[in-house]
Amino acid sequence: MATAASSFLNPIAAELEGVGPKPTAKALARRARQRRQILVMIGASYLIDAALLMIYAYAGTIPATIGPAFAVCGLIFVVGSIALSELGFNERFRDHYLVAPQSIINMVIMLAFIWIAPEVGVMFLCTLFVVFSFSSLRSTPQQTAMVWTAMAFGLAALFLLTDKPIAMPHGSYIERFATMTVFILTIGRCMFIGIFSSAMRQSLYKSGVDLKEAYKRIEELSELDDLTGSLNRRCIMGVLDEEIARAHRNQAPFSVALIDLDWFKRINDTYGHPTGDEVLRTFAITVFANVRPIDKFGRYGGEEFLLLLPDTSDEGAARILDRLRAIIADLDWSAFSPGMQVTISAGVATLKPNETPDIILARADSALYAAKARGRNRIASA
Repeated sequence: MATAASSFLNPIAAELEGVGPKPTAKALARRARQRRQILVMIGASYLIDAALLMIYAYAGTIPATIGPAFAVCGLIFVVGSIALSELGFNERFRDHYLVAPQSIINMVIMLAFIWIAPEVGVMFLCTLFVVFSFSSLRSTPQQTAMVWTAMAFGLAALFLLTDKPIAMPHGSYIERFATMTVFILTIGRCMFIGIFSSAMRQSLYKSGVDLKEAYKRIEELSELDDLTGSLNRRCIMGVLDEEIARAHRNQAPFSVALIDLDWFKRINDTYGHPTGDEVLRTFAITVFANVRPIDKFGRYGGEEFLLLLPDTSDEGAARILDRLRAIIADLDWSAFSPGMQVTISAGVATLKPNETPDIILARADSALYAAKARGRNRIASA
């Protein structure tokens, strides 16, 4: 039951592919299929009521033509609605289910047949509950108020402006059986719609959870460098601003390190860009495995990376970077290509009072150039 309901009663998942000013072809096809399924269920409900009317006709309560006439009216409405849906008429409106118009048309049919056949008026009154149960699946508060108001005026006109004897047949055994069946099937159809409504809520909840997970994943992806999995430049610069503000606020030590892979252009030219990408990935994984959870690591640009070291003095930062330098140099890079060697150089700077991100980065950059000038594969402090 939940599977069937979620296929056409899920107003989040069903519209995901149609988000935006113009829904996709797939979303439009799904919408049309959902409308078709709901209309078929409404048509089935009309046929059920027509069958009940035939029982009343057999009992002599109403003319035999009432049942077929009711079925024809219902099927004309359903077929016409499906035709408009298939032609794309519904897509012209924000509410592509046309909840209010369709509910009002169904309500008018019921009120008209109460006037035509008041001898079985209770059946049509009961069917109004089914109509409103269907409409409640997709209606907004405004649509609900509109349809309810129309129903109130319609019933007021029927009860107060006419003298039709709206009856509940129970004079004979067949009439009692038919009336009993009316109540049983009305309650059953309302419960059936309630089950769909429950399945819809479950589908909505699941879709909400899935959407949150998707948005969380999108946010993560928007913060990460695709190649290395480290923070991208925008994100690492944002974290740098936050960490500097925190360090100034708490008067805590804070260091940064600009890290550069030595002769990386030569690696790309000699071994190819795919190998160069693997070198960058391996370097990033190695850094992640050898820094603290509080440290933040991001790609600054190309083969340059930025490592943020909260609560770390100049001497502590230099020790951490020199340890990383030795680990990188000792890796077996020949696994990528025989004879390959990869080393890093880094410039370390420790935050000074009232220093801005631009200034500390400039000092770290100067230290990095000093490390390169002294032969690379070394660490220099600003």
